Amino acid sequence: MKVVVLAGGVGGARLAHGFYQALEPENLTVIVNTGDDFDHIGLRICPDLDTVTYTLAGIANRETGWGIAADTFEVLAALERVGGPSWFRLGDRDLATHLQRTALLSSGLRLTEVTSRICAALGVKARVLPMTDDTVATKVLTTEGELDFQDYFVRRRCEPVVQSIRFAGIEAALPSPEVSEAISEADGIVIAPSNPFVSIEPILALPGVRELVQSRPAVAVSPIVGGRAIKGPAAKMLLELGLEVSAAGVAKRYAGVIGGFILDQQDGSLAREVAGEGLEAVVTQTIMRSDGERESLAVSCLELLGRVAPTRGGVSH
Repeated sequence: MKVVVLAGGVGGARLAHGFYQALEPENLTVIVNTGDDFDHIGLRICPDLDTVTYTLAGIANRETGWGIAADTFEVLAALERVGGPSWFRLGDRDLATHLQRTALLSSGLRLTEVTSRICAALGVKARVLPMTDDTVATKVLTTEGELDFQDYFVRRRCEPVVQSIRFAGIEAALPSPEVSEAISEADGIVIAPSNPFVSIEPILALPGVRELVQSRPAVAVSPIVGGRAIKGPAAKMLLELGLEVSAAGVAKRYAGVIGGFILDQQDGSLAREVAGEGLEAVVTQTIMRSDGERESLAVSCLELLGRVAPTRGGVSH
């Protein structure tokens, strides 16, 4: 079974790793949000791509979910001493990735090609694709003005109240040919337990992508468990945007795109509400504390994919 995982952030990376264990690598493609990408100290930083890549490579920091295990921060400390910015924590080993990416992009390679080279160098055998080779930037409108996503997320620690979110450049951006092909040829699409607003919706907002996903069997895993986000500001964003802060609230947001939805055992009472959206609801353990739990959740997704049909114009496998 060929599976495409739409992912961003730590939750997305962990489920992608579950599929990396459950499937042959050639049957897995991870399409990753690039709305978080930005330029910093002259380097192109791609946080979600790196989190997915490091996780699949087995070198991610298991405690934080991001960065490289046992990394050091000598360059960051030296940068701060000479008056440079230290709010975005770049580890010494992590810095090598950004240096290489920036150099390869400057040589004229597409981000897709650069990512492929970095993955191959780190021993990642599955395909990891940026959602686009064009520049898209997530902007968060808050009560304190519009902020670049990393300013909101890292520098301001998600403190400002969110009023709306937009994706600058999305109208002119296109999914790469590799992304369109991967979705078109997939036997199933899985939306990882990533932040719906800033990790998944940038991917679905690319011209034609939502329709391609709708043409394949597709399921999603809730990033909200017991009314809270496992990682990141998803619950806070739901609340501040006036939306239901629950797994059912996320299911409603994806209705029309997916045919099945996986909730955590803590939210089993919401299964009927999810089913009311026309989705097949599955209740299982979704918190991934170990490699085994990651793989188990991936298997649950595969089983559900086998039972759902595309929401429009596709053929179920």
